[in-house]
Amino acid sequence: METANVSENATQMDNLDLERAIAEIERLMVGQRTVIRHTLAACFAGGHVLFEDVPGTGKTTLASAIATVLGLKFSRIQGTPDLLPSELVGTMVFHPGSGDFRFRQGPVFTQLLLVDEINRATPRTQSALLEAMAEKHVTVDGTVHALEEPFFVMATANPIESQGVFPLPEAQLDRFLVRLRLGYIPEEEELEMLRRIRLGEEVTLHNQLDATRVEQLKKRVKNIRVTEDVMKYIVRLCRETRGHSEIELGASPRSVLSLAAFSQALALLDGRSFVTPDDVQEAWLPVMDHRIKTVNRWRKADTVEEASPLQQILTTVSVPTEFAGA
Repeated sequence: METANVSENATQMDNLDLERAIAEIERLMVGQRTVIRHTLAACFAGGHVLFEDVPGTGKTTLASAIATVLGLKFSRIQGTPDLLPSELVGTMVFHPGSGDFRFRQGPVFTQLLLVDEINRATPRTQSALLEAMAEKHVTVDGTVHALEEPFFVMATANPIESQGVFPLPEAQLDRFLVRLRLGYIPEEEELEMLRRIRLGEEVTLHNQLDATRVEQLKKRVKNIRVTEDVMKYIVRLCRETRGHSEIELGASPRSVLSLAAFSQALALLDGRSFVTPDDVQEAWLPVMDHRIKTVNRWRKADTVEEASPLQQILTTVSVPTEFAGA
């Protein structure tokens, strides 16, 4: 009982720290609390985020704000068709004075990396990034160079342009924990954004966490309890995508792990030490949005219409009503 109380107290302290971090980011990112929560959850779950949205919605601003508030080193690189893998991960440089080659690190050697318009980079460069995301290291001339922890990638893609882009294939999309969209905010919040950002005093964000604290929170997420009933619920949801008549490519086994991890992180953000079915339902669309391919290519998988295959699955799979969460 004493151990359980200590765990609950630690979770509550984590929640207070996270609420302060979210509130600090919201000083700059008006009307985007859900996206902020999901981005932080992806970070603490040890995953990466793909933002697919129209230009000007604040994707770059959000990445910079999160890096500042979490106290992480930040680098940004622009995806272009002529971007080489060596410009991302680094290269060997000859030093005439010593007569030897030395490794010069690329922008991937950071803690929060923003890759703007990843779909403008060539598949070769995309693969170099995705290797770093999966393995947490890069290999140059046969030498392995470890990346600093935590290592968190936020990539953006413009969904409305088709010229000069190299869309990520399904196998590479699966490497991202979630795909998110900021979208347009309501009128009142857009007015508040104008007052605060353009007509008010300059917003200066302050660190609320640091790299060590972020690593502690990542470890806390792994210890969030997932009961047997909730585990079965997660597996059943994912398995339903593989036999659905409107889904051509269903959820991979990695999707099961991703859904569980993201649900654990959402539970931590809500100040709980256990996952509920509500956490799984909140995680469902962000995690599965980019992982399935529907038979009807004209229908987007993330739509909230009743006809959406993902929404159908969420409403038809029975939800656990009793679980030993607390």
